[in-house]
Amino acid sequence: MLFSVFMLAIRSVMRNMLRSFLTILGIVIGVSAVITMVTLGNGATQAIEMQITSLGTNLLIVNPGQRSPGGPGGGGGAGSGGGVPHFTEADASAIQSQIGGVAAVAPQGRASVTVVGNGRNWVTSVTGSTNEWFDIGNWKLASGRIFEDDEQRAGAAVCLIGETVRREIYGGTAGQTGLGEMLRVKQFSCNVIGILASKGQGGMGDQDDTVIVPLHTLQRRVTGSRRVDSLAVSMQDGTDSAPLKASMRQLMRERRKLGETDDDNFNIFDTQQLAETLASTMGVLTSLLGAVAAVSLLVGGIGIMNIMLVSVTERTREIGLRLAVGALENEVLLQFMIEAVVLSALGGLIGIIIATGASYVLAGVMGVPYAFDPVINLLSLFFSAFIGVVFGYFPARRAARMDPIEALRHE
Repeated sequence: MLFSVFMLAIRSVMRNMLRSFLTILGIVIGVSAVITMVTLGNGATQAIEMQITSLGTNLLIVNPGQRSPGGPGGGGGAGSGGGVPHFTEADASAIQSQIGGVAAVAPQGRASVTVVGNGRNWVTSVTGSTNEWFDIGNWKLASGRIFEDDEQRAGAAVCLIGETVRREIYGGTAGQTGLGEMLRVKQFSCNVIGILASKGQGGMGDQDDTVIVPLHTLQRRVTGSRRVDSLAVSMQDGTDSAPLKASMRQLMRERRKLGETDDDNFNIFDTQQLAETLASTMGVLTSLLGAVAAVSLLVGGIGIMNIMLVSVTERTREIGLRLAVGALENEVLLQFMIEAVVLSALGGLIGIIIATGASYVLAGVMGVPYAFDPVINLLSLFFSAFIGVVFGYFPARRAARMDPIEALRHE
């Protein structure tokens, strides 16, 4: 009996294909909008997490930061004239040796310079650091090598270059990869001993647009100062960042001779917390956009109920005839309920197909990963079918409760 009722409902839906399609249009739009919004939101969240992760693993960055004007402590411990002192290599050594849970520390300095090589020039960022910098920042080598110990101690004229610098300086010349070539950085020439594997865009811009030299080389030949601009600290796996940051903060306050009432003249930036905050924010925005898009599902459900009421009115004589020859009310109710569910589920299925294609294309346009989520697809399909049950019940009940005699008299 159930199969025959189902086939009867299918034939009724197919009898008016155009009207059936227009009926489910709201469901199609609603389902496709919800899935597309959620998929793109998940892709954007993944893109943010990958960009943060590309900066380094379990990474803390300690930067000098100006204390609040007029805050407690005046200028004491902040250097001459109230300025904020930079770090030293001794600060990096102290963190490495005195703070538990630290995997590696890389003191680093930075400057914007013009590099010249192969008859071309390019404005880029030069970073001076130690070999720990490569491990902390998850940098891989495309070719060549990193610094040797004596090169780091002596401040040798050697460097590694990112893919963007390699492309801009050596990319157009046949047979040249940049490795082993001489590159003039500001006022000195260095030997390119390594090419960094490409990382692409990150939270700070193009990560491949960089030149890396030993820290002492930067200090002696570029900045002319022993200062260290920031400290990159990598935590051991499984380490809780909160107590580690508290210990680091206390150590840096002692080394920078800050009193109890003095504000910190440095800040500790936790990339993991940033990633979690951004992911949480994107999750809220994705849920909000999905909820807004889901409103169209309700509109589609109202459209189904409206068309089903029209269908019941048009088929009054048919319903009366079925009831007159012995059809039960439950069978008539089931027939119209199945019609409503078939319509809404078909709309959900079409919406999923459209959303899959649209999400794939838009993800490529936006430059985010295509994050297929089977859960949201199945939920959308089930919810669209549920819409058919909810909004199809009233028309179906109306059809089932008709008086067969009055229905047969209907013109």
